[in-house]
Amino acid sequence: MPELAEVSRIVHFIRQHLVGKTLSKVAAQHDDVVYGKVGTSAAEFQKAMQGKQIAGAGQQGKYFWITMSSPPHVVMHFGMAGWLKIRNADTYYYRTDKPVDKDWPPKYWKFLLETDEDPKTEAAFVDFRRLARIRLVDCLADEIRKYSPLKENGPDPVADKDAVTDSWLIVKVQSKKVPIKALLLDQANISGIGNWMGDEILYHAKIHPEQYSNTLSDEQIKELNSSIHYVCDTSVDLLADSEKFPEHWLFKHRWGKGKKNQPSVLPNGEKIVFLTVGGRTSAVVPSVQKKTGAVSKDVSDEDVNGAQTQSKRKRGAVKKEENDSEPEDTSKARKSGSKKQSKEPVKDENEEDTKQETETASAGRRRSTRNKK
Repeated sequence: MPELAEVSRIVHFIRQHLVGKTLSKVAAQHDDVVYGKVGTSAAEFQKAMQGKQIAGAGQQGKYFWITMSSPPHVVMHFGMAGWLKIRNADTYYYRTDKPVDKDWPPKYWKFLLETDEDPKTEAAFVDFRRLARIRLVDCLADEIRKYSPLKENGPDPVADKDAVTDSWLIVKVQSKKVPIKALLLDQANISGIGNWMGDEILYHAKIHPEQYSNTLSDEQIKELNSSIHYVCDTSVDLLADSEKFPEHWLFKHRWGKGKKNQPSVLPNGEKIVFLTVGGRTSAVVPSVQKKTGAVSKDVSDEDVNGAQTQSKRKRGAVKKEENDSEPEDTSKARKSGSKKQSKEPVKDENEEDTKQETETASAGRRRSTRNKK
């Protein structure tokens, strides 16, 4: 699932290619899940966007929006496999050589946009799993974050840098008794952190993901906050292009999980193990991330050594991310295009974000954030 850094990448391209331009053509495909689950329809979307100028774009965590010359505005969430393509632009955070990925309009599109300039700019929102959400918010452009679903989510470590402070995080972390990894992934606490970012943050902070949040010292939480800003700022500045991530990052070495005769290790030889924390797979470096307090469960050496071979899931073209709640139960979403999804009950979006990321993690990633050739 796209996390804060990947969503920031697409906001960058929207600003670069679409902001300031007028939409001459808007097409939207009926989808009672992607649109309907959040109270709108493809027809309403099309009517709201047609003929208007795109005034701006913004982001809070995994949510992003396009503001129009007049309300309503569109607020979106990619879910597990959604994305926004801009024709002839390198918007994806992973590389692909598949001829079908160059088709236009792309397969599984939910809406298509064309601008009135010459040459025109074309964009398409795609999602084959139907776990993305596209909604209209009728308010002033600078008040979008005061409305659902954004108002229910915590601050964004990049957009709200002044809010995510040491003192704020100390109160937040010590007031709860949950595994610290689970706290980071709960979008009601902090917006945008998903599975790979959560693991990267905890690795740099030298904190074990299973340790209960209320057992962390002030100094550990200050280090955690520093790590949050370091990982988020760096990955956003690099437009989520993992080929440019620092070589010492856990991200660059964690994807050997499950590959025969290929242990996951850091360049210095330190072993990476995989544990399940709150139902999600977590990459951990035990020699660095020591337990300094009570943990959600004690993990024996036998558990650690066997963790890599547990829960083998089928690898697909789309690799998974772990934990991050979005708007839909993903237990039935693994089969792309499944009509059963439309029958799923509406659930809390933060809670769903966490489920979707769990799935996205061990089915092999479609990224790296950019797949390495």
